[in-house]
Amino acid sequence: MSGTPASDPATSNPATPSAAPDAIELAALMCSRVCHDLINPVGAIVNGLEVFDSSSKEDDREFALDLIRKSAKSTSARLQFCRIAYGAAGSAGSQIDLGEAQKITRGHLEDDRTRIVWNLPHLLMAKNRVKLLLNMLVIAQQAIPRGGELTVDPVGEGDAMGFRIRASGSHAREPQNVAAQLTVENAGGVTAHGVQPYYTALLAQACGLKVSLATETDAATQANSVVVAAV
Repeated sequence: MSGTPASDPATSNPATPSAAPDAIELAALMCSRVCHDLINPVGAIVNGLEVFDSSSKEDDREFALDLIRKSAKSTSARLQFCRIAYGAAGSAGSQIDLGEAQKITRGHLEDDRTRIVWNLPHLLMAKNRVKLLLNMLVIAQQAIPRGGELTVDPVGEGDAMGFRIRASGSHAREPQNVAAQLTVENAGGVTAHGVQPYYTALLAQACGLKVSLATETDAATQANSVVVAAV
């Protein structure tokens, strides 16, 4: 009988990565993410209706209606964005107009604190590439929590075009824990909070691209900006 102890399968290969989420798990995680994005504006609509129903004061009712209008507009913009960024948005193999992508991006992400500079050409592009672009914009927007500027540039041209998004503004910084999930190799630890960058990496892989996140410092001003690129 050999004196060599039997290996413990639970500890014999600690470097083995955890399994990636299957299709059902990924769908559930993405649904949780969409619900998270929608809960605040939908909740504000409910709050506005409660104020409107509970008060007879004209000022209160006007405040409630204004809250409902703004929240309904925000909810609609988010749903339109999510439909393309996370949803099917047409049949398999379909193309999406980059002009339409620009419109829904401005509706969802641009406000009095955040400006978008869109330098992409106006053309039809494969659905997954547009979905990749929108998901990159979500990540870039998180890099400027106090507002700033998102500059969207093409990398290459035509059907093989990639993207480069620069997020610049005061206190620009890489979103916490996003870089670790921005790869298909780190799928085992994906949660509802981290599924969006993981999904972005999956889209990049499907397009034959690799997505990256990096901080760049301007030599003259020493100001930081965060760059999300897919090349």
